[in-house]
Amino acid sequence: MAGEDHNNLQVLNALDVAKTQLYHFTAIVIAGMGFFTDAYDLFSISLVTKLLGRLYYTKPDLLKPGTLPPTVSSSVTGVALVGTLAGQLFFGWLGDKMGRKKVYGMTLVLMVLCSVASGLSFGNTPKSVMATLCFFRFWLGFGIGGDYPLSATIMSEYANKKTRGAFIAAVFAMQGFGILFSGIIALIVSAGFDHAYKAPTFGENAALSTVPQADYIWRIILMFGALPAGITYYWRMKMPETARYTALVAKDAKKAAQDMGRVLQVEIDPEDAKIEQMSRDETNKFGLFSWEFVRRHGMHLFGTCSTWFLLDIAFYSQNLFQKDVFSAIGWIPPAATMNAVQEVYKISRAQTLIALCSTVPGYWFTVAFIDIVGRFAIQLMGFFFMTVFMFAIAIPYHHWTLKENHIGFVVMYSLTFFFANFGPNATTFVVPAEIFPARLRSTCHGISAAAGKAGAIVGVYGFLYAAQNKDPSKTDAGYPAGIGIKNSLIVLGCINALGMICTFCVPEPKGKSLEEASQETMPGETGGN
Repeated sequence: MAGEDHNNLQVLNALDVAKTQLYHFTAIVIAGMGFFTDAYDLFSISLVTKLLGRLYYTKPDLLKPGTLPPTVSSSVTGVALVGTLAGQLFFGWLGDKMGRKKVYGMTLVLMVLCSVASGLSFGNTPKSVMATLCFFRFWLGFGIGGDYPLSATIMSEYANKKTRGAFIAAVFAMQGFGILFSGIIALIVSAGFDHAYKAPTFGENAALSTVPQADYIWRIILMFGALPAGITYYWRMKMPETARYTALVAKDAKKAAQDMGRVLQVEIDPEDAKIEQMSRDETNKFGLFSWEFVRRHGMHLFGTCSTWFLLDIAFYSQNLFQKDVFSAIGWIPPAATMNAVQEVYKISRAQTLIALCSTVPGYWFTVAFIDIVGRFAIQLMGFFFMTVFMFAIAIPYHHWTLKENHIGFVVMYSLTFFFANFGPNATTFVVPAEIFPARLRSTCHGISAAAGKAGAIVGVYGFLYAAQNKDPSKTDAGYPAGIGIKNSLIVLGCINALGMICTFCVPEPKGKSLEEASQETMPGETGGN
C-alpha cells in the first residue's frame, strides 16, 4: 500500500479519498432513478396479469374469471427477463467500448419509448394485444439490461474508497422504491376506476364484472414507467464520463483531470506521462478471453455469476408463491368475489405492503452495513437465513396453511425477502462493479448480471410449472401436474444453501481502491491481491 499514492494517478487518488459530497448523492439519484424505473417496469406486470386474463380470456360460458393461458402468462412475465439478459451482455460490452455515459443515454431512450409502447396495442384480438405487449416488453427489458452494468460501474467509478459499497448498494436499493411505487400507482389507478365505474362482482354478474374501461388500467400502469426515466435523461446527459474510463481506458488524462477537478472542485494534475507509461505496460493488456484473465479473475467471475444465478432462481420464484401467501391470509379473496378492477386493487395492496415491510428495509440495511461488515459477510449471512426460512416454511408447510398460523406464515415469508435484500440480492450487484479491471468492468458486470437473469428465467418458468399441485385435477387451468409447493420450496432451500457455498469464490473488496481490488496495478507494483 505504501507505493499506492506514488504510483496511482492523482485523479484516481482524489476520487478515492474525496469526502462525501453533493455530487455523490447526485450520482446516486441519477443512477438510482434508472433502477427505480427498471424495478417499476419489471414488477408492474405482475399487478395486471390477472386483469389481462379477465379482459381477453373470459369465455361467456365459464364459471370462473378468465386467466392467461400458461404459454401467454409465462411469455408476458418472462419476455422482459429474456430481453434484460440480452441487454446486460450487449450494453455491458458496449459500455467498455464506447464509454459509460454515451451508452447510458441509449438505454434510457429505449426504456422510455418501450414503456410507452407496451401500453399500446395493434389490433384488438387477444393474440395481437399479447403479441404487441410481449414485443415491446422484450425491448423494454433490453434497455433495462443495459442499466445494470452501467449504473453499477458509473457509481463504483465515481465513489470514494470508504463508502463505495454503500453508494452502489444505494443505487440498487432504489429498486425497492420502484416496486413500492408500482404498487402505489396501481392502487391509485384501480381505486379511481372502481369509484368511477361501479361494477358487480364476478359471482353476482360475470358479464358485467369487467367494465370495458378496465382496459385502460393496465395500459396506464405500464406507461407510467416512462416518467421517472424521462425525468432523469437531462441530468444523465450532463454527468461527465467517469474519470477511470477517461484515464484508464480512453487514455485521456487531461480530460479526466478537468472533469473530476470540476466535480470535486480541486486542481488536479493531468499526469500525461504516467498515462503513457501505463499504456506501454504489457501486464494490463490481457483481454476477457485470455489465460491471464482466467488466472487473475476466472474464479472471481465464476463466483459472481454462480451466486447471482442461484440467488435469482430463489428470488424470482418467491414471487410466484405470493398469490398463495396472500390468498392464505385473506389479503386476496377468491377471484369470483371481486370485479376485475377490485382484483387489481387487492393484488397491488398486497405487493405494496410486502415491499414496505420487508423489501425496502432489507435494501437499506445493506446500505448501512456493507462498508462496516463487508460484502462477503452480508452475502453469506443472507444466503444462510434464506435457506433457514425457506426450510422453515417448506418442511411444516401444511402447518402454515392452517388458518390459525397465517400470521406466522407471512412473517416467515417476509423474513426470507428481507434477508434476500439484506444479503445476496444487493451484494451480487455491488461486487462485480469493484473487482474487475476498468477496461473489462462493465462487460464482466453484464456477464454476472446476465447469469442472474438466466436464474430468474429458470425461477419464473421452471417453478411456474414445478409448483403446480401433484394432483392433475387441482392444477391451475392449462398446467400439467407439478411437484407441489412444499417440494418446490425444499428445492429452493437447497439452491440457497448452494449459493452460500459459491460465495466463497468471491473476494472481499471492502476498503480497497478499485485499482487494488481489481489488481490493476501500476508499473513497479507486483500483480496480485
